[in-house]
Amino acid sequence: MNDSTQTTRREFLLKSGALVAAGLLANPFSSFASVSAKPWTVGEIIDAFIAQVPNAPFAQTVDTIKVGSRDTVVTGVVTTMFTTLEIIRKAIELKANLIIPHEPTFFSGQDETDYLLSDPVFRGKYDLMEKNGITLWRNHDYVHRMRDDGVRIGVVEELGWTNYYQAKSPVLNIPKTNLRELINHIKTSMGVPAMRYVGDLSQPCSKVLLLPGAVGGRRQIEGIMKEKPDVLVCGESNEWETPEYVRAANEMGIKLSMIEIGHSASEEGGSEFVKNWLNENMPGLPAFHIPSGNSLQIF
Repeated sequence: MNDSTQTTRREFLLKSGALVAAGLLANPFSSFASVSAKPWTVGEIIDAFIAQVPNAPFAQTVDTIKVGSRDTVVTGVVTTMFTTLEIIRKAIELKANLIIPHEPTFFSGQDETDYLLSDPVFRGKYDLMEKNGITLWRNHDYVHRMRDDGVRIGVVEELGWTNYYQAKSPVLNIPKTNLRELINHIKTSMGVPAMRYVGDLSQPCSKVLLLPGAVGGRRQIEGIMKEKPDVLVCGESNEWETPEYVRAANEMGIKLSMIEIGHSASEEGGSEFVKNWLNENMPGLPAFHIPSGNSLQIF
């Protein structure tokens, strides 16, 4: 992939969303036109999703409404990883008044805003949603804790590994390849221009430990100790934790590799999963997955 000339898949989807909203592509609502859609409120959608999660609702969770109201009647939904200003504008163009991101919107894990109330960056995002009647409900804890992790299922589908997936297991036995080709496959499947790795690019790889997102160095290392994979594929890790463990293993002659995709790309498939869940459970309700991309660029 030539990074300077070729548009990534996620960039294409973002641009396509703008064309759809501008009427230059097919009307996004045309496929729903023949369906007599039930009017759904935000609260009904939230409750329906939570009803499929064991031991829910949770007493403590980050999955709360950050902007808007449970009583809003939903005209359309956008799912994404991060609610960027571009995502908000796409939702407005699509006449979608519910945004469901996986990660925080206001720059901290708990979306704390008390110190941001007069900040122009915070106000720019919050006020744009409020002005346009958009409700934002974060779905992080619940999608991860369905009967099977919805994010992992979405990522497996994105990577084309469904045939190698065992329910509820982070281990996949894929056809034998090497680390170089595995990295290239992930880059192509996820539209990621570059990623970091530890290991020998010629190392044979078949047994994959898939841990999207940032589950923490201890959990990653414990997973390696338990499963003994050829390669750990993760979202991100502190440099002094798992990367150093994998480097030490290589220095001892242990055949072990690690691929760090980046947090955003590693879990974007989970937002596609939520969109598909909406299509299945709320037929007739327009739902769109728009990848948010990565804020960190490569120079």
